[in-house]
Amino acid sequence: MKRCCEGVGLPCLFKGVGMASPRPPRYLLVFDFDETIINENSDDSIVRAAPGQALPEHIRQTFREGFYNEYMQRVLAYMGDQGVKMGDFKTVYENIPLSPGMPDLFQFLSKNHELFEMILISDANMFGIEANLRAAGFYSLFRKIFSNPSGFDKRGYFTLGPYHSHKCLDCPANMCKRKILTEYLAERAQEEVEFERVFYVGDGANDFCPSVTLTSSDVAFPRKGYPMHRMTQEMEKKQPGAFQATVVPWESAAEVARYLQEVLKKKC
Repeated sequence: MKRCCEGVGLPCLFKGVGMASPRPPRYLLVFDFDETIINENSDDSIVRAAPGQALPEHIRQTFREGFYNEYMQRVLAYMGDQGVKMGDFKTVYENIPLSPGMPDLFQFLSKNHELFEMILISDANMFGIEANLRAAGFYSLFRKIFSNPSGFDKRGYFTLGPYHSHKCLDCPANMCKRKILTEYLAERAQEEVEFERVFYVGDGANDFCPSVTLTSSDVAFPRKGYPMHRMTQEMEKKQPGAFQATVVPWESAAEVARYLQEVLKKKC
């Protein structure tokens, strides 16, 4: 990853001082959605639109570890059978609260949008993410959203598919976030966009997988007390130094905003 003033051999100069301004530093900021941007698991939240706001036991018993996407397909088929329509789902998604401090972080990023490229990688679904972010007013901040394809068929049933296939043994069958992030960085490099640093904000085990690929100049922001945080701690105990990125746990996303503010202050 490129460094500020790398190879110039001169001290950094502020914009408009003595020479043409270099391109501003570009940071890639990667977000998870469930229990990161929003304060709930959206797959659990939509059950509020089901009759009695609950699922029957015979549906819940079909869950298998690593195959959550397939499980949710069955949940959505059941809800369709019960007459739950697009507007019902949309209302639920629009009303899921953002995590503590997330509006503050997004306001900060909006004011500094020329410095941060933002993407979202989530094992939720495209319809729900878009509905929530549009309602909150932050959808336009993201250059790209990677999530499971979803929509409504001719019957009005909410349908869900897998994002892709992969060979990672640590991730759900339908999505490996490491594969998505790695391919995105390669694609942007081909477009001659190289990021000085990557910041990753997440909470789950499937966020730990891509965070392992981060370098020593990057920062992982795991939500405090959630699986991603515990897994970084466990790796550090078992293999000190193996997790290369700086780890900054957060309880409020305002803490992430403050960290990024400090990063910008230190830049030339």
